[in-house]
Amino acid sequence: MRDKNIFAKRPEVLAPAGDMERLMAAVNFGADAVYLAGQAFGMRTAPNNFSEEEIVKAVEFAHKNGAKVYITCNTLPHNDEVTELPSFIQKLADARVDAIIVADVGVLQLAKKYAPDVDVHISTQAGVVNYLTARAFYELGAKRVILARELTLEEIATIRAKTDADLELEVFVHGSMCVSFSGRCLLSSYLTGRDANRGDCAQPCRWKYSLVEENREGQLFPIVEGSGGAYILNSRDLCMINHIPEVINAGATSLKIEGRAKSAYYVATTTNAYRNAVDLCISGKPIEPWIIDELEKISHREYSTGFFFGNEPGQIYSNGGYIRKYDVVAVCDGFNDGMAEITQRNKFSKGDTLDVLESGRKPFEIKVEKILDQWGNEVESAPHAMQKLFVQVDEGKKVSSGAYLRKRR
Repeated sequence: MRDKNIFAKRPEVLAPAGDMERLMAAVNFGADAVYLAGQAFGMRTAPNNFSEEEIVKAVEFAHKNGAKVYITCNTLPHNDEVTELPSFIQKLADARVDAIIVADVGVLQLAKKYAPDVDVHISTQAGVVNYLTARAFYELGAKRVILARELTLEEIATIRAKTDADLELEVFVHGSMCVSFSGRCLLSSYLTGRDANRGDCAQPCRWKYSLVEENREGQLFPIVEGSGGAYILNSRDLCMINHIPEVINAGATSLKIEGRAKSAYYVATTTNAYRNAVDLCISGKPIEPWIIDELEKISHREYSTGFFFGNEPGQIYSNGGYIRKYDVVAVCDGFNDGMAEITQRNKFSKGDTLDVLESGRKPFEIKVEKILDQWGNEVESAPHAMQKLFVQVDEGKKVSSGAYLRKRR
């Protein structure tokens, strides 16, 4: 059991950013730090990621708003890529990023050489599961290790107790889980030619599988009872919102949300939930039910607590899809005289009740009393994506700029 005074030190809420919109959502909804990738050496190629100029702008925006920026450089580079690393690392240092995330010892050495004033974080790709390895990376100059997701709370606490207090421990608390150890997987390479260890995973673990017997060509045998095959590799999503005190007490310095390929709305919702949960925990108050409910309002697979409490069953065998209970219908751009100026994202209509997500507060509902198009004509519904509209809401209610308006399915 760790010292109860651990709660006096607030852990970092670390949010993902796949582009500038998502970075701004993370910062505006309470992230202490964001992690993102340039257009090389990052473990996610699906998001747009950031050009060199955009990294500079991202750092300026984050620092102006009191947040840090960590850049992923955590692919496993092959020989022909190594010569490109020094200039890439130097540019990150010039952009004043707060840390570089690496998985390879050689890249760690280059980071210490070409960006000596920038912190180095060891990626979860390195598979740190014990205090000996954590100590070794610290002695090599790492400021932080991002622990493997396969650890229990007890194991995390042991690593904390047996490493230097200056070594930071980052722990995933929310998001997609990989069926392979710390994400080191060859399925995508074998089946599609896309290398998961170089940021290009096709996620074949989410596909449906059946068995085929060599003498029965074309005859499929479901792996579990049922007619639709089996999603035997499809893991549940991680969600630790109900267990923030235990994670902090185990010694986590940073609470990490997965999802650089997810939407800005996902980033805003998860960041807001964990921000409020951590703040309540530090103040000695219980996590309020609305915070837990928020994580049901994003697209997600069935939730689990991963390996934190042991080997909890983590697969979904029935389907490979997501649970979607709400749709984002608009983002508020401004508010004046009872009218919210919005940009439409999905269809909604006059008379609908919408749920409003604003930074730092409990969501609330509004009723759409009237919808006007950009020319002031009254319309019954908003069917056109990205259309600029004006929405009259209940008297006495106000919607802040940057708020997300969503509708229950």
